[in-house]
Amino acid sequence: MARIAGVNIPTQKRVVVALQYIHGIGPYFAKEICGKVGITEDRRVNQLTDSEVLQIREAIDRDYTVEGDLRRDTAQNIKRLMDLGCYRGLRHRRGLPVRGQRTHTNARTRKGPAKPIAGKKK
Repeated sequence: MARIAGVNIPTQKRVVVALQYIHGIGPYFAKEICGKVGITEDRRVNQLTDSEVLQIREAIDRDYTVEGDLRRDTAQNIKRLMDLGCYRGLRHRRGLPVRGQRTHTNARTRKGPAKPIAGKKK
């Protein structure tokens, strides 16, 4: 089992798909990494040699922000908005949608499960 950027990569999948298990690498970056290293997209992880895995690991470390560093950057950006007290920061603090969505009927993902209101009858 290959371990890249602190993540165990599944061995039976194609390299392009397996790289997407790393937080911060999507389909585009996965294809880009394979192109830089010179690995065809139809190769599977268990067919890679140790040197190719090392090349992939070095390319990711050199060119991309992934996993813990990316999560830390995102958390710091949100914390900065909250400390500034700007509108987006206040929405983050209250657990409401940040990007202008309506909250009258929807937004259950951000607000959590519906809370019953005592005494309300229809």
